[in-house]
Amino acid sequence: MSTLTTTPAGRMTSLARAEMTLLARSKGTLFAALFVPMVLPFSVASAVDEADLKEAGLSVGTMLLPSAVGFSLIFAVYGSLIGVFVARREELVLKRLRTGELRDHEILLGASLPAVAIGLAQTLVISVGCVAFLDAGTPGALHYAVLGVLFGIVMFGALAAVTASFSRTSETAQVMSMPLIFLSMLGSGLVIPFEVMPDGLASVCERLPLSPVIQLVRGGWTGGLSTGEAFDAAVTAVVWTLLAVSAVRRWFRWEPRH
Repeated sequence: MSTLTTTPAGRMTSLARAEMTLLARSKGTLFAALFVPMVLPFSVASAVDEADLKEAGLSVGTMLLPSAVGFSLIFAVYGSLIGVFVARREELVLKRLRTGELRDHEILLGASLPAVAIGLAQTLVISVGCVAFLDAGTPGALHYAVLGVLFGIVMFGALAAVTASFSRTSETAQVMSMPLIFLSMLGSGLVIPFEVMPDGLASVCERLPLSPVIQLVRGGWTGGLSTGEAFDAAVTAVVWTLLAVSAVRRWFRWEPRH
């Protein structure tokens, strides 16, 4: 991986190109990043009672869209980046990169760009599909939805680096990622919207890392999110993001674990 370009943007772009080439060679990771987030939301939608959705003021489209965004963050960003960070660390790639011009944050950001690009592309494609074919309508407060996606990318990129810090191999990384993946899938509104949960359970689940992202995307799309609710969700997202970034700065490992 070349670090000859002297500008930060150029260095990260070069690293991202190299990482994209490596990602394309990893068929399993590429499949999980590209296709799993596109398929899972439809299986979720088929299991949801439309009557319950209508009672909560939702439709299949407005249920599916934020769920698809969440699955993209979980699998395309979080899941694939854990494998990337662990594999490059164990191959001594990260250690070599630190001896060149690249700074630590440039290495992490550059290595993350391909996964982030895939996640953003999926979000755009699914949003257009939900509007065109599932009657999701147009967003009532697009800025909230965009804010939610941006929070999610930064947060789950940082969480991937944290998880990689405690994973010895690519195989153990898959195990280490399971708790957050299952919690996010079951409790963050991807499968069961907060609107149909019991109030006490919803209050707890709304504090999970992915929950504020789903709230902002869904509420931004339906237009049913008040300023106070949006602020509360944004604060929760900021807290999780800062905690994740602080954990990366403290615990991320650049050399192989023994």
